[in-house]
Amino acid sequence: MALVSPSLLSADFGHLADDCEMLNNSEADYAHVDVMDGLFVPNISFGTPVIKAMKRHCNKPLDVHLMITDPGRYVTLFRDLGASILNVHYEACTHLHRTIQQIRDCGMKPAVTLNPATPVEVLRDILCDVDMVLLMSVNPGFGGQKFITRTLDKAQRLRTIIDEQGLKTLIEVDGGIDTTTAPLAVKAGIDVLVAGSFVFGSKNPIETIKWLKNL
Repeated sequence: MALVSPSLLSADFGHLADDCEMLNNSEADYAHVDVMDGLFVPNISFGTPVIKAMKRHCNKPLDVHLMITDPGRYVTLFRDLGASILNVHYEACTHLHRTIQQIRDCGMKPAVTLNPATPVEVLRDILCDVDMVLLMSVNPGFGGQKFITRTLDKAQRLRTIIDEQGLKTLIEVDGGIDTTTAPLAVKAGIDVLVAGSFVFGSKNPIETIKWLKNL
C-alpha cells in the first residue's frame, strides 16, 4: 500500500481551507508543500503566511519541500511553521550533513531531494541520516510536467542501496503521477507518491487519493 502526499501547489488558493478540509477527510498521509524562491527554481510559490494558514486548516503532517537556495538558513523557521518533514535539495546544500542534523535537532524528519540529473549514488554516505529521499520525476519548479521514465531505474537503484545498508528510508517521487505512472512507481519500489494536478484536478479527489493508497 502506497503513502500519498497530495501537493497543495495544485490546490485552489481561493478556497485553500476547503481543499485542506478535503485532505483531512481523505486517506492522504501527508500534505505536500512546495516552497520555491525564484532562484533555485525559476518560479515562486507561496511564502510563510500561506503555509501558516495551511497548518491552521490542515490536520495532515506537512511534507515541506524546499526548492530554495541555502535552505539551512530557514530550518528553524519551517519548524515554527509546523513542518513535520523538511525536504532539502542535495544540489542546494554545500554542507548537506550539517543541514540534515539541523532538521533532526529541530524535531522534524529530515529528507533530501535529487533533481532528475543527479544520480542516487551521491547519497550513499548520508542515507543513514535521513528518513526519506525524494526523487524528482520532473524538473523542479512547475506543475503539470510529463513523468521522466528514467526515474523508475533510479528508484530501483536507490532501493538496492537502502536494502544493502539495512535501512528503512522511504523513497518519495514527485512529478507526473497519474493512472499510468503511479503503478509503475510503486512497482519500482517507491513508497510515497506526491500528486498535485492528478488529485486536485480530478472530479473526486478523495476517491483519487484512495485509489493511489491502494496501489
